[in-house]
Amino acid sequence: MAQGLSGVQSGPQVRLVGKPDYWDDACAQLMKRDRILRKLIPQHGDYWLQHQAPAFTTLVRSIVGQQLASRTADQLWRKLLDGCGQALSPELILELGYEALHGLGLPKRKAEYIVDLATHFDARKIDPQAWQSLSDEAVIADLCAIRGVGRWTADMFLIFNLHRPDVLPLDDAGLLKAISQHYFSGEPVSRFEAREVAQAWAPWCTVATWHLWRSLNTVAVRY
Repeated sequence: MAQGLSGVQSGPQVRLVGKPDYWDDACAQLMKRDRILRKLIPQHGDYWLQHQAPAFTTLVRSIVGQQLASRTADQLWRKLLDGCGQALSPELILELGYEALHGLGLPKRKAEYIVDLATHFDARKIDPQAWQSLSDEAVIADLCAIRGVGRWTADMFLIFNLHRPDVLPLDDAGLLKAISQHYFSGEPVSRFEAREVAQAWAPWCTVATWHLWRSLNTVAVRY
């Protein structure tokens, strides 16, 4: 599944955070509006979007997962963590360098992107703390200015790191697959059709997306 998501944890740097304050109200509203979510949401009532890794880890994990099947992305991520001693940091990535990352099994382009990302963090060209107060689109603009970071990666960051409530990742194959399965009897769906379905979800598209991901994978998605 291109641009797939998985349940693999992001190593020991992941920290638990509480349930987003909007989660329960969002679930209640979505169940009122959407007949599919009315069935899916109660199946995961004891779970919610709750894991958060440091900004750098989330972005590296997303770059690793770009355009790869979930299983392949998970394997590469494990190799990277093992090679880094389970502790990712910009300093360590720069110390390892491009050749070592490529030697761990990362495609050349992904290794280049991750080194470039580490350079941005190390040189303080970006300020993750400032993203907390920026709009979704402003954060996306900052992220997409980094080589190798596109809209899908930025959307994953908004969801899994900043826990923004109304993110609709239309470039995500998993979301499109779930919409196809639940709303179109398995027929392929376009981004336009997916957006039409999602009109009923605003301003809680993140919550709807998370539950649709869970309908495909019983293990919670974590970045």
